Amino acid sequence: MSEPLLELDRLSVRFLLGRGAEVRAVTDATLQLRPGRVLALVGESGCGKSVLASALLGLLPGNAQVRGEAVLRGGIELLSAPEPVLSGQVRGRLVGLVPQSASTHLTPVRTARSQLVEAIRALGGAAGPDELAERVGLAPADLDRYPHELSGGMAQRVAVALALAGNPRIILADEPTTGLDRPLVHRTVDLLAEAATDDRAVLLITHDLAAARRVATDIAVMYASRIVEAGPAEQVLADPWHPYTARLLAALPDGGFRPIPGHPPALTELARIEQEWGCVFCQRCPDVPGFGPCTGDPELLDLGDRWVAAHPPC
Repeated sequence: MSEPLLELDRLSVRFLLGRGAEVRAVTDATLQLRPGRVLALVGESGCGKSVLASALLGLLPGNAQVRGEAVLRGGIELLSAPEPVLSGQVRGRLVGLVPQSASTHLTPVRTARSQLVEAIRALGGAAGPDELAERVGLAPADLDRYPHELSGGMAQRVAVALALAGNPRIILADEPTTGLDRPLVHRTVDLLAEAATDDRAVLLITHDLAAARRVATDIAVMYASRIVEAGPAEQVLADPWHPYTARLLAALPDGGFRPIPGHPPALTELARIEQEWGCVFCQRCPDVPGFGPCTGDPELLDLGDRWVAAHPPC
C-alpha cells in the first residue's frame, strides 16, 4: 500500500472559554489520506469537521489548544509548524483549500481571472488560467466575470481552480456543496474526485452523506468531536458497525427518511454527558431490548482496513 500523503494521529482541538469552560471540538482524530483516494469526513453540522480542517492549515483562533500530530509526506508536521512554513510551503502548495460558500471568499471587485492569475503567480503554478478553467469545466470567458456575475456552481468551480493553482498534493474541500442544488452538488463532488490522481488525494469534509457516497473511496464518520467509524466507503456504507452510522444512512431517502431522534450534544457538554452516560450518543440510540447506558471510554476495535469506536453494549 502506498505511503500516506497525510497522517493524523490523535489530533485534538479545545477552545478555552474562560472560567474553566471549554469546547471539545475535535477529540483524538486518527486518519490516513493516501494518493488516488477520496476520503470523506462526514457527520452532522457542528460535530467538529471544519475545525479539523482549520487545524490542518493553522487557521485556528488564539484560544485554541491543539495536540496530536498531522504529518505530511516529506516530514512537515502541520500542528507544530511555524507560520512561515505554513504560509510559504504548505497552504496552496502542498494543501489546497476549497472553502465553504466559495462566492463569499472571492474578492467582489476583481474578476475571477485576475484572482486566479494572482494565485498562480504567488504559488508558482505551472498551469495558466485558461488551462485551469478548462480542467474545472469553465469556459475561459467565464474567468472575465466578476463574482456577482457567476452562478453558485461557477463560483464553486473557480474556487476549485484556485485550489489547484499551486498543484498541491492534497485538496482539502470544506463543505464545498453548501447551498448548491443536487445537480450542482453532483458536478462539484465529481470534479473533486477527478483531482484524486496517482500522486494527489482529496479530503472531502461534508454533512451530505449522499454526496460522500457518490465519490468517496474511504469514509470516516464523526460525531460530537470524535471519529466513531472509518474504513473503505463501500464496506462502511453497506454494513455500518456504529449505531450512529446506521442512523445516518436510515435518514437518507433510500433508507426510509427516518431521522435520528434528538439533537447532537453541545460541544461544551461532552465531559458531563460522558460522565453521566458513558457515551455521547447513548441519548439518541434506538430503544432496543436490553439496551442500557454505555460504560467507560470507547474501545477502538481495529479489524484490518476498518475500525469502530465501540462501547458495551453497542
